[in-house]
Amino acid sequence: MADTARFTWSIPEKFQLHLAMLALQFGYAGFHVVSRAALNMGISKIVFPVYRNILAFFLLLPFAYFLEKKERPPLTRSFIIQFFLLAIVGITANQGFYLLGLDHTSPTFASAIQNSVPAITFLMATALRIEKVRLDRRDGMSKMAGTLFCVAGASVITLYKGPTIYTPTPTLQTSPPTLLFLGDAKGKNWTLGCIFLIGHCLSWSGWLVLQAPVLKKYPARLSFTSYQCFFGVIQFLLIAAFLERDPKAWLVHSGPELFSVFYAGVVASGIAFAVQIWCIDRGGPVFVAVYQPVQTLVVAVMASLLLGEQFYLGGIIGAVMIITGLYFVLWGKSEERKLNAAEKAGIQSSADNSNITQPLLTPNV
Repeated sequence: MADTARFTWSIPEKFQLHLAMLALQFGYAGFHVVSRAALNMGISKIVFPVYRNILAFFLLLPFAYFLEKKERPPLTRSFIIQFFLLAIVGITANQGFYLLGLDHTSPTFASAIQNSVPAITFLMATALRIEKVRLDRRDGMSKMAGTLFCVAGASVITLYKGPTIYTPTPTLQTSPPTLLFLGDAKGKNWTLGCIFLIGHCLSWSGWLVLQAPVLKKYPARLSFTSYQCFFGVIQFLLIAAFLERDPKAWLVHSGPELFSVFYAGVVASGIAFAVQIWCIDRGGPVFVAVYQPVQTLVVAVMASLLLGEQFYLGGIIGAVMIITGLYFVLWGKSEERKLNAAEKAGIQSSADNSNITQPLLTPNV
């Protein structure tokens, strides 16, 4: 009976990481649609991220303050500078480029082009020696092949439409203006939007990679994220002081607009940032980035079920390639851990044997 009382249900950490990343991609997939809706309703591209990061900051602040009192390192000038620079890359540039790109394209395309994030993150992490790639081993070859598959699959989704495979019946009755919810880009500069979204992907990848070494020195993850949100708000307010002169732009005019702001702040920033930081700390930046393609699939399914978007051959082929690539990278990461553990065990065993035999080989003095 005592053993039963002491029994606790626990999920292995590797499964927690996978579940967390899947939930994160669903949250971000909804954010694509919500952000497009907010832009269609006329919300300012500067005011929107200000409100988003204010909500995220106040959501994270009490948890960071009370839960991390003992493990939070002292705030030094070096940490302040690092948090400020991370906010420029991961908050201001990342969110700013995304909204500018989304305004000229669509959620489906924005989600598809984000699939370049795993490859960019992989290259950045490798260049900075955060991620080690041994192309002479099966784990390194698997990670490289998986990254290429993910990028190729995203390229197929973006560049090749193909014939219609399936035409669903929409579950939501939508009027023509509501169809803009998914992003009708008439009158928009598609090329400029692509450039902005590439800037967004570069910023996001850089943010994922640069956070990893800072987290080793500052392990209080919620406080780490809160500081970045705080500096992101300051930076967007400075931008707004020069570019947003209309006081009416700061007003929230409708319920849907308010919902968009709350979803962005609470789900896509507050909760998502905390989950993402935990996953980067435990799984590494490449592990987090490689889940990005899942988001494209979720956006496509949401668009199909809710708005009746058709499935095309190009999308099916691309989806299969993305899932294959994801499997290769995850398998490679798993094999890397096994091989590294075996190498460490072999080195330790060799050292132990050396210590035992050394006195026998040393002549008496």
